[in-house]
Amino acid sequence: MKRSVALFALLLAACSFVDKHDPKSGWSAEKLYRDAKDALDGGQYDLAIKRYETLEARFPYGRYSQQGQLEIAYAYYKQNEQASAVAATERFVKLHPHHPNVDYAHYLKGLAYFNEDLGLLGRVARQDRTERDPKSAQESFDAFKELVQRFPDSRYAPDALARMKYLVNALASHEVHVARYYMKRGAYVAAANRAQYALKNYPQAPAQQEALLIMIQAYDVLGMPELRNDAERILRRNFPDSAQLKDMLTQLGR
Repeated sequence: MKRSVALFALLLAACSFVDKHDPKSGWSAEKLYRDAKDALDGGQYDLAIKRYETLEARFPYGRYSQQGQLEIAYAYYKQNEQASAVAATERFVKLHPHHPNVDYAHYLKGLAYFNEDLGLLGRVARQDRTERDPKSAQESFDAFKELVQRFPDSRYAPDALARMKYLVNALASHEVHVARYYMKRGAYVAAANRAQYALKNYPQAPAQQEALLIMIQAYDVLGMPELRNDAERILRRNFPDSAQLKDMLTQLGR
């Protein structure tokens, strides 16, 4: 008897909690979605996330839930929560591979990686993107590449292509930055290899010239004239008016 009374009291308390703390308990999926969208449009991203979660919990199927799954990814993106934004876009693509807005999910994933927050230290130091770990840049490039390949006519494809071009330059510059670091440390073989990697993987990047200069210097120090001359020949062919090459040859006494 006592157990029955206790159980009844617990159920009554639960019902009271719902009535008191959840005034939206009787709302339709459409009304819950509109409520979440209003918060999103108003820049209340944390609130929007909570409301989209409520929508999906109560109505896990249907068009409002699907759209909410995509918009919650945007809310995470605006909150600078990169990992959550990426996870939400990947989940959306997996659940709805044929959704008419799946191209936007790929685009948003690329943006999340592209705009990865530097953190307080990076912002204060104004750290160059090319001096950072290139993992996010590569992930961003891959996401944009998938968008462009799968949806070449997407409205987001032109911007994705422009960002891909920037990312190629950033990735190449990162490799050259590392090669330059190896040169300063006297690790000439590592410097030449890193510069060569930049040439092979990012042949159209502006950093190509500096990569060749590093290779010339490194092979010269290593006493490898054939490789050095090959690098110089390529540099002269692609950058015939290179002032950097003239300065370097002067320093080398050539």
